[in-house]
Amino acid sequence: MPEIVLAAARFGFLVLLWIFVFTVVGVIRRDMFAGSRASRLVATPRGVNVVAGARPAKVKKGRAAHQLVVTAGALAGTKITLGEAPITIGRAEDSTLVITDDYASARHARLVPRDGQWMLEDLGSTNGTYLDRTKVSGPTPVPLGVPIRIGRTSLELRP
Repeated sequence: MPEIVLAAARFGFLVLLWIFVFTVVGVIRRDMFAGSRASRLVATPRGVNVVAGARPAKVKKGRAAHQLVVTAGALAGTKITLGEAPITIGRAEDSTLVITDDYASARHARLVPRDGQWMLEDLGSTNGTYLDRTKVSGPTPVPLGVPIRIGRTSLELRP
């Protein structure tokens, strides 16, 4: 094999190795700073009300969702009053619902109001977002009372 080809292969391998190293460092840096303030569990932007200590309610079909309730996980019992603004869920401090779950990504999922219903979108999370027992792969309508699972945290839309 000519020496120039061998030198080019070595150089290409070295470039790929450094790209891998920088990618790993970037992911570790993002994960470290996303959960850096564990004392602040819920960030609330304008127009979103949070009520702690909420208890589960019976769900009736045919009603609109007015609250997002955390039913399991570190924030169990937390209620977020829904408005017109999208709800972002993840470990990042700027999320609407900040969850300190090891299996959640910094920007894990988003709930967006569309045509009178709420749509759940996974934001490219590592471990996935589940609606009931089905993995969410695209914008999916969320019925009332159906659990949304992100890691060990479970959420539901309530009237």
